[in-house]
Amino acid sequence: MTTLLARLRVHPGKEADFERTVRPLWAATHQLEPACRRYEYWRGQEPGVYYCLLSFDDFVGFMTHQTSPHHEAPDFPALLAEINLEYLDPVGGASDLAPTNPQPMPEGASELMQTYARNHAFALPDWWNRMRG
Repeated sequence: MTTLLARLRVHPGKEADFERTVRPLWAATHQLEPACRRYEYWRGQEPGVYYCLLSFDDFVGFMTHQTSPHHEAPDFPALLAEINLEYLDPVGGASDLAPTNPQPMPEGASELMQTYARNHAFALPDWWNRMRG
């Protein structure tokens, strides 16, 4: 499984455009991506800050999402001033999600998917393994 929390800072005055953009993205993700477990947007307390909680069956499912036509279509660079992705690891017995683990791209993955995988790569933190038991 792969779970992330994205912190998104929208350019001032672009909040309504951002919300209009993510609504069809949310709908398409849930309709077209069977590997999606969670995908939802939240407004933060700080003006112009949003959060997106994403959870997919695996890293390949996340990369499939990132490279999907409905994800590639919105002009996020015109809306976002800042983005920070943080991988999350569910706490066993306190979440119904499976652990987050890195995964190589399958043979034959598109160049776009391989590029995204390199840009979004992460190493499993040692302390996660210690806590997982």
